[in-house]
Amino acid sequence: MKGKAKEAWGALSSDEAKKEEGRAQQRKADAEEEAVQKERTSRAKKEARQAERERDRQKVKDEGLLGGVTDALSTQDRNTKS
Repeated sequence: MKGKAKEAWGALSSDEAKKEEGRAQQRKADAEEEAVQKERTSRAKKEARQAERERDRQKVKDEGLLGGVTDALSTQDRNTKS
């Protein structure tokens, strides 16, 4: 906001240095905002990867290492003993 005001003042007063200073402040503010946004995106991706790993760990824990597959022979043995 400050940069735009300086640029406008420079334009009104025909002060090229003030106009350029205002533009430079705007570029700096834009670059800072972009850096903040990249950090947010990076953090969100990291959190999503962690959540996915946790979900996968829980799935293995719930279903076992074979993913819920049972041994057909073990099932037959149990049925014939009953």
